[in-house]
Amino acid sequence: MNYLITIIGPTAIGKTSLSIDLAKHFNCEIISCDSRQFYKEMTIGTAVPTDEELNTAKHHFIQNKSIFENYSVGDFEQEAIDKLDELFLKNNVQIMVGGSGLYVDAVLKGFDDFPEIKNNVRDKINTDFELFGIDYLQNKLKELDHDYFQKMTIENPQTLQNPQRMKRFVEVCLGTGKPYSNFIGQKKNQRSFTPIVIGLEGDREIVYNRINQRVDSMINIGLLAEAEKLYPNKNLNALQTVGYRELFDYFDRKTSLDFAIEEIKKNTRRFSKRQLTWFKRTENADWFDYLTDRTKIISHIENIIK
Repeated sequence: MNYLITIIGPTAIGKTSLSIDLAKHFNCEIISCDSRQFYKEMTIGTAVPTDEELNTAKHHFIQNKSIFENYSVGDFEQEAIDKLDELFLKNNVQIMVGGSGLYVDAVLKGFDDFPEIKNNVRDKINTDFELFGIDYLQNKLKELDHDYFQKMTIENPQTLQNPQRMKRFVEVCLGTGKPYSNFIGQKKNQRSFTPIVIGLEGDREIVYNRINQRVDSMINIGLLAEAEKLYPNKNLNALQTVGYRELFDYFDRKTSLDFAIEEIKKNTRRFSKRQLTWFKRTENADWFDYLTDRTKIISHIENIIK
């Protein structure tokens, strides 16, 4: 039987460190499912593992794409499953780690099966979004799939502010003539592995302090210069992320540098809270304090595998 050890938890909690320790112990490789670390132009602001960490354990899906490429969570799902099928031929234990909940779910559970949507439908939605903004998408979803809109309002309100996700909801409704929710839960995805999900957590104040320290460190090692280099491409989807948006505002002279840095910290703290809310819904996850001795976590995993 194959096992995929999956490490989840909020940003800056120590997932990378644990994944490397486990990879060394089980003599296996690591699938990264951090949607910000895919892009080779983004290093400091995405907290990519250091060269030493990357050399300690073999990683996949780290800086393997360009910000100029279109890369979806569905693309990642297929590529990650193909890579895991290859890795399991060498070792029946592999590791996945990352803070992108949607991408974790894509690998562990897969996505529902949606019909192909014609390009003219997608183009029309993009045009209307450019003209009328996120309100257009929200109102359209509310009109075409009221139940799903209400579900998002209650369970995942930040999704209603995500243009890419909202465009997808609306294009499915318009392209099929059916509510988006009609296509959810119809297909059962088969996986060649059993997940072992390990969650890392800590007291909120500790997590927030670790985030603040990480942001300060990023600034000290050159995040400002990295963001400035990316600034001409600030409208690309890959760059609509915490750590870059705030500095783009500074370059646009909308804020001071000190304010931008404090905004990065604040928005990262908010992001970590959303991450934890998402991951706490993960089925059959076993949660450990981030300071838990590695031997205890390893023993827990080995007991499951045995």
